[in-house]
Amino acid sequence: MTVSAIILAAGKSTRMKSQQIKVLHHICGRPMLAYVLDAVRQAGVRKIAVVVGHGRQEVMQTFDHQEDILWVHQEEQKGTGHAVKVCEAALAGTEGDVFVLAGDGPLIRPQTLERLMATHKQQNAALTLATSTLADPHGYGRIVRGEGQDVLGIVEEKDATDVQRQIKEVNPSYYLFNLENMFSALSEIKPNNHKGEYYLTDTVSIFRRHGLRVAAVNAVPPEDVLSINSRAELAMVNGLMQRRIVQTVMDSGVTIVRPDSTWIEFGAQIGQDTVLEPFTWIGSGAKVEAASHVPAGTVIGRGGHFG
Repeated sequence: MTVSAIILAAGKSTRMKSQQIKVLHHICGRPMLAYVLDAVRQAGVRKIAVVVGHGRQEVMQTFDHQEDILWVHQEEQKGTGHAVKVCEAALAGTEGDVFVLAGDGPLIRPQTLERLMATHKQQNAALTLATSTLADPHGYGRIVRGEGQDVLGIVEEKDATDVQRQIKEVNPSYYLFNLENMFSALSEIKPNNHKGEYYLTDTVSIFRRHGLRVAAVNAVPPEDVLSINSRAELAMVNGLMQRRIVQTVMDSGVTIVRPDSTWIEFGAQIGQDTVLEPFTWIGSGAKVEAASHVPAGTVIGRGGHFG
């Protein structure tokens, strides 16, 4: 199965009160967009359309060495459906399926995308969603299912009824579409909603109206759902990603005496049987030799070498 990807990265950092483009804010030493790009590549994607808008030149320059990216400019931000629609020319002649993902969700895992692909193929679906169940679903679009657990639609929080707001299954914006069906459905979307935008989620009801299969798999762990819309969420995602990195480093045979007071950026190389004492900071690209003892308070910056 040929799979492409569309990554939505055109938003500003308005709610973060920042002049820097949101997807370029760093998570553990690298731009958050880099994690989404890694995830789709590890899931087998070879053609990636990245939708950019505000500050597009800076985003493009940051990733200009990555030849599998097709840059698509969304001049006006008219909603997620519009953002995907502007990719039609860039993906002309492409067949198969396409992921549509948010560029501000760096906690995404390739294993989740692989499970999404497996369900999509198994159910011969035109659209498959990866969903999550949250104890507190506030702020997320709700998955509305029928009696047979068929997906009937996705309702955004601002458009939901009081009953629909009680639904715990949410849409973290992991989509896998049949490419041809997707662009056909996008031409039918109307901005009949609270924001007056073109919602990508409206494709669910359009597909159902045309008799096309919409599937959903509850595959996104709750801790992976958080996207970034504020400085507080940026800090929370940094903490979650740091715990992943620390766990991976310990699983590789490194002793970390106090994980909660050690900082390791993405990409650091640490040899087996190294001991990291509390208050150690290791930058991305740094190399620590095997069996090194890194004392408390040590800082090894980007490209640094210890041992």
